[in-house]
Amino acid sequence: MSAIDTLSTGQMDSDAVSAIIREYGTRGKNAVELVLAGKVKKYRDFFVVQGRENQYVVEGDFCTCRDYLYRLAKQDGVCYHSLAVRIASVTGQYEEVDAWYSDTILQREYGQ
Repeated sequence: MSAIDTLSTGQMDSDAVSAIIREYGTRGKNAVELVLAGKVKKYRDFFVVQGRENQYVVEGDFCTCRDYLYRLAKQDGVCYHSLAVRIASVTGQYEEVDAWYSDTILQREYGQ
């Protein structure tokens, strides 16, 4: 059982944070920071995480960030954006957006 699996709704105390960081290292620390900063959003179709440079679509362990696409996917690894979504899903610490993220992309790219 992972440290994330031991979390419960609305709970992320210092012991839980320490356990996540022990298990996942820097990626775990970054994930916790994203969740605590309110950077995880759940759209109707995807979770979206605001990272340092961009917004990243996360579905399961797949993420659109470079770390995942170019390094971790080959190793069955998980990036800190995906870890943030796991943590947010378990604790309920995400913003729910009543919209399709794919529509947001279309509007941004094509003005539709």
